[in-house]
Formats: sequence, structure tokens, C-alpha cells
Amino acid sequence: MPFKSLTPYNFRNLSNETIDLFSREVFFVGENGQGKSNFLEALYYCAYGSSFRTNQESEIIKNNECEMRIHSMFTEENKTTHTTLLKIKDKKKFIEKDGKIIHDRKELINTIPCVLYSHDDMDFAVGAPERRRFFIDQSLSMYDVMYIDVIRRYRKVLKSRNLCLSQKNLSLVESYDIQLVQNGIEIQKKRKSAIFKFNQIFDRIYEEVTGIDGVHVRYFPSWKENAEGLEADYIIKEYLEKNRKMEVVRGTTLSGPHRDRIVFERNGSAFIPKASTGQRRLISLVLRTAQAVFYNQITGNKPVLLMDDVLLELDPKKRQKVTALLPDYDQLFCTFLPGEPYENYRRENTFVYEIKDGKWDKLK
Repeated sequence: MPFKSLTPYNFRNLSNETIDLFSREVFFVGENGQGKSNFLEALYYCAYGSSFRTNQESEIIKNNECEMRIHSMFTEENKTTHTTLLKIKDKKKFIEKDGKIIHDRKELINTIPCVLYSHDDMDFAVGAPERRRFFIDQSLSMYDVMYIDVIRRYRKVLKSRNLCLSQKNLSLVESYDIQLVQNGIEIQKKRKSAIFKFNQIFDRIYEEVTGIDGVHVRYFPSWKENAEGLEADYIIKEYLEKNRKMEVVRGTTLSGPHRDRIVFERNGSAFIPKASTGQRRLISLVLRTAQAVFYNQITGNKPVLLMDDVLLELDPKKRQKVTALLPDYDQLFCTFLPGEPYENYRRENTFVYEIKDGKWDKLK
């Protein structure tokens, strides 16, 4: 099991004590607002160095405090034990692994690969296009650290290019075109390859859960792929020059991976507009399951699953299908309301904690 223990300090409403997590399955049971999701957020924070609930890190620090820490112990597949320490003090964040300072969050990402299931995942089906791009980029980043560098370079160049466009500084815009195209083409290649492999997993699982066949993820890159290598660079640069006047008028870059579209189709037409709310909800659940399977197939490693009340809205039959199709995992964390049948999913060695006011009590 990756996570052996977790020790929060001034993290949201959680008690400043160590919780034992040395079980393959750990359930958190409690009413809403008691701290169940806070535990999953703390685990996610240890894995990625950021929250999945807020971009304002001041929000995760307990009221009237100026410092927050999360200490975790985890094991690798070779049974080697490691530690992480994430600390925010005086609005500055520090990350340590095995007592050594980490200067870049990407050094954490491959440490404890977590796949999070949450209510906000519905955005991947019905939300803005950037949410679907985020999902694919996250799936790639879980195993390809170099992809993180490419994305960062692209965003940095894009920001500078947009500033030049808004200021009508065309000489600098042209100089940024080269970097934009080089990094942008690399992003599109990786997205295209990942979505092709991803579909082989997603289509099958969605059909098994819903009985609806042929639903797949379709990728529409902003820059059309009519060539490769240097010829592609030339064609896209020419395209950028052709649209320069319109970009200057609008003060922003109108094409590139930040404008890519990712949609769900069935039989050649858009699926989401015709899908029921339940079918859309299952899209988000199946996406996460496919993400975990995809990661396992690419790396050979098992992920940690964090499931935040996502089974609540499913009928018993759909719950059974979704849980039966969960990928092989290294560790599973689930949150439940008191009235939910969590005993149906419990195994002999499953840890069950009752959560109230940020404190926990282990149930027998």
C-alpha cells in the first residue's frame, strides 16, 4: 500500500494527529461537512503538491493560522518507505521528499500516482473545452514528465505572444511564432496518440456500464495535420501570418493547442447534447476509470484511487457495474454518507473511519 500514514497540521478542519492508512482499502464515513473530502484533498496534495478543490492555497489553512503542514509516509512496490512533507508558511510553499527540498512539483507527480473521482468531473462531459483538454493533459502528465515541460513552455510563449499582440508589437510576435509552433506541434502529437490509445479502453468500459456502444472521444486539433516535420512547421507559420491581422484586432492568439476541441461522439454525431443526465454522469466516471487503466497499461504500475462520494447518485445496478469495472489498484480511498451501503464494498482488512468535526474514529 502506498500511503502508510498521514499527519495533517492546520489543514482545513482535520485534527492535528496521525491517521493509520496501512490498508489496501480505506473508507471515510460521515455526514457532509465533517471532513471526509478533506482527507482525500490532503492525500491528493501529497501526490501532486496542489489541491483539486481550490487555487487559493490560503483556503486550505485552518482559520486564524498562518502555517499548514501535511506529512505522509508511503511505500513503493519494492517496499522502500519514503516520506513527503508539504508546508505553507507565511504564504510560501515548501515541498520535501525524504527530507530533501523539491523545487518543482513535477518531481512529485510520478511518486504516488492518484486518480481522483469527484463530482466536478461532470465538467469533462458538459463543461468548457478547457476542462477536457485539462483531462487529457493530466492523463499524459501522470507518466510523461517531459510533457509537463512542453506544456509549460507553450503557455509561457503563448502569454508573451498575446501580450505582444495586444500591444501591436508585430516584430516580437513573429519571433514567438517559432517557439509556439514547435511546442504546439509536440502537444498535438502527444494528445493525438494518447486519445487513440485511450479510446480503446473508454469505448469498451462505457458500453459495459451503460449498454450503449460506439461512444468515443474525438480529437479536433486547432492546427490541421496536413504535413509533418519541417513542412508542418512551415504550413502552420504561414497560417499564423495569414491570420495576423485578425489576431492583432482581437489582441490574442486564435489558434493552437489552447484552442483544440475534444468531444464525445456516437455514430458520427455529438453524443452529449442527446445524452441523459445519468449518461453524462457515467461519462465522467468511466473517464476516470479509463484514465487509471490507461496509466496501468502504459507504465505497468497500479494507481491509487480517490473516490469522493461519486457512487451516491447511481442506482444499485449501475453502482455494481462501476465498482466491478474498477481497475486493479494499489490502494483505494472512498467517502460515504452514513446511510450508504459501504459494508457491501468492505473487505476483511478494509479500514473504516467515522469522521466527525475533522476527527476520526476507527470502526470495527
